[in-house]
Amino acid sequence: MRVQLDKERFVSTMKEQAEIGGTENGGLHRLALSDEDKAVRDWFTEQLEQLGLDVRVDAFGNMFARRSGTDPSADPVMIGSHLDSQPYGGIYDGALGVISVLELLRTLDDEGIETAHPIEIVNWTNEEGSRFQPAMQGSGVWAGAHDIEEEYAKTDEDGTSLEEELERIGYKGDVPAEPQDDYEAYLELHVEQGPYLEENGKDVGVVTGIVGFNWGAITYYGEADHSGPTPMHYRKDALVAAADVITQIRRIPSTLGDRTVGTVGYIDAKPNSINIIPEEVTFTWGFRDPNDEIIEEAVDRVLMEAETAAEREGVDWEWEQRMDVSSVDFSEKCVDAVQSAADDLGYDSMRIFSGAGHDATHMTSVCDTSMVFAVSEDGKSHNEAEYTSWDDCYASANTLANAALDLADSA
Repeated sequence: MRVQLDKERFVSTMKEQAEIGGTENGGLHRLALSDEDKAVRDWFTEQLEQLGLDVRVDAFGNMFARRSGTDPSADPVMIGSHLDSQPYGGIYDGALGVISVLELLRTLDDEGIETAHPIEIVNWTNEEGSRFQPAMQGSGVWAGAHDIEEEYAKTDEDGTSLEEELERIGYKGDVPAEPQDDYEAYLELHVEQGPYLEENGKDVGVVTGIVGFNWGAITYYGEADHSGPTPMHYRKDALVAAADVITQIRRIPSTLGDRTVGTVGYIDAKPNSINIIPEEVTFTWGFRDPNDEIIEEAVDRVLMEAETAAEREGVDWEWEQRMDVSSVDFSEKCVDAVQSAADDLGYDSMRIFSGAGHDATHMTSVCDTSMVFAVSEDGKSHNEAEYTSWDDCYASANTLANAALDLADSA
């Protein structure tokens, strides 16, 4: 059995969600547990209730709704993604995966289709990790990768805790943040966030796994002093030490692997004045690669460079690891379901390994898992220029829907 989603309604719903936290430049600013996030959660709840579904919210704010199956002994097929965004990000990242499932549920109702397995839609809390770290936080707590009390205590830059914000927006639910049932499978649709599908002229991506990644931070402690009278050889400049290591984080990946990437996405310099030698600088690293051993080598080399830079500049230093996630391979059962759906629908597909982290990473420890990728024009994401055509959105949504139906009707 194959279905075709209602394209006009699907596109209209995507545009509707994009207005909640939408920016003047056509992007999205909908940080986790912000007022905008509350608004889109309220809207999402309304859409599900219009389908006659009960919405449950767990203690970490993850949102679920289940459409019943005909077999009372069959485990649910879970499908979804996230509705929070990066600061001034794009309208597709995360939301495309949630809206696609919403449209699937509407289509099943419209056509009177019943599935053997229940189908469950999910909106995970704080996938992005931009306001509270780490990323993929809600799915990580739910799957048992993180301790909920430790994650409750995480704070944003204003010192507000995650638990306080959950309570403030009214989305700290009563359901335990852990699986309440066994699950048949998990599927997730996301924009690729890279150039490979477009470069190869493909319609959709059949995702076979996700890279591992490691996030950390280094802080240097120097001495503040006047930038004029202080001779160069007297200085203990924390920023100079940081700059040396930041340059190495840019260069190290090219010496390790074809898919290795390294990024410094955050820098905080104090006192941050044009006339004062910096006394304290914190910056982050982020390495990703399909091979966990390569990531480990990259981190080791950064820490070695950090020690050398500290000695050279005469400053103290410390480091912390903020996230360490191993690469994952998806199950053949779910990958084949995605491949079969793409083939039957006539979409030109390719198998691809995700270069970005997704909630599907944590779901591999719970049940069989795979993903569908939509084409990202110019490979851009995490900014307002993120773009996926409605045709490409629709192709990926149809692929997800039909893969889910195959799994939901499996014996």
